[in-house]
Amino acid sequence: MNRADLSKQPHEVSAMFDDVAPRYDLVNDILSLGRARGWRKVVAEAVAAVPGERVLDLAAGTGTSSEPYADAGVDVVAADLSLGMLEVGRARRPDIEFVQADATQLPFADASFDAVTISFGLRNIQGHRRALAEMLRVTRPGGRLVICEFSTPTLAPLRTVYTEYLMKALPGIAARTASNPAAYQYLAESIAAWPDQEELAAQILGTGWSGVQYRNLTGGIVAVHRAVKPGAGASTATR
Repeated sequence: MNRADLSKQPHEVSAMFDDVAPRYDLVNDILSLGRARGWRKVVAEAVAAVPGERVLDLAAGTGTSSEPYADAGVDVVAADLSLGMLEVGRARRPDIEFVQADATQLPFADASFDAVTISFGLRNIQGHRRALAEMLRVTRPGGRLVICEFSTPTLAPLRTVYTEYLMKALPGIAARTASNPAAYQYLAESIAAWPDQEELAAQILGTGWSGVQYRNLTGGIVAVHRAVKPGAGASTATR
């Protein structure tokens, strides 16, 4: 897989993440200049899960994004397409339930989660609108959706610097730190090709979610979108 044309084949994406699994979390911290941990904290706060609730964490990889929920006593399922990622996660956090899952065909019952979240994974899904619809299906009425994804910087100077970093600096750093540098070239291209904040918000609304809002992080380099599934209890789900 050399170019990010947003028509990813699931087996190619899975194989790519299998290759980078052993050092994935370390490389992410390096490439994000240490910001990844802060972004994950914002996501957990937006999900606002409490003990007694069930959370589906999609594209969870090695489970780093699932840990805050498990540590807080929340029932969390860490789902990912990559077996390599899941194997690393299971070895590291045997207390978390890891499930191999295609986000466009989730192996879960209707209305079986109080919240669904996905961080830095939606853009890697072939047919991500189908994935948004599947997330709606498995969420209870009034339940929450939280998406964290790379987005479009709000200021033109930052956009210029960020684009230069994505296309030039990031692949170079990955070449020195990652087990599969070519995967990070793909990731850079997929970020550059991804819809901006407003377009993604419209797509989320278009799949049946309501109350869509987003918050820019790090000048819009990352955006956190939040939505609610219409139905009973929706008024209490926007905490």
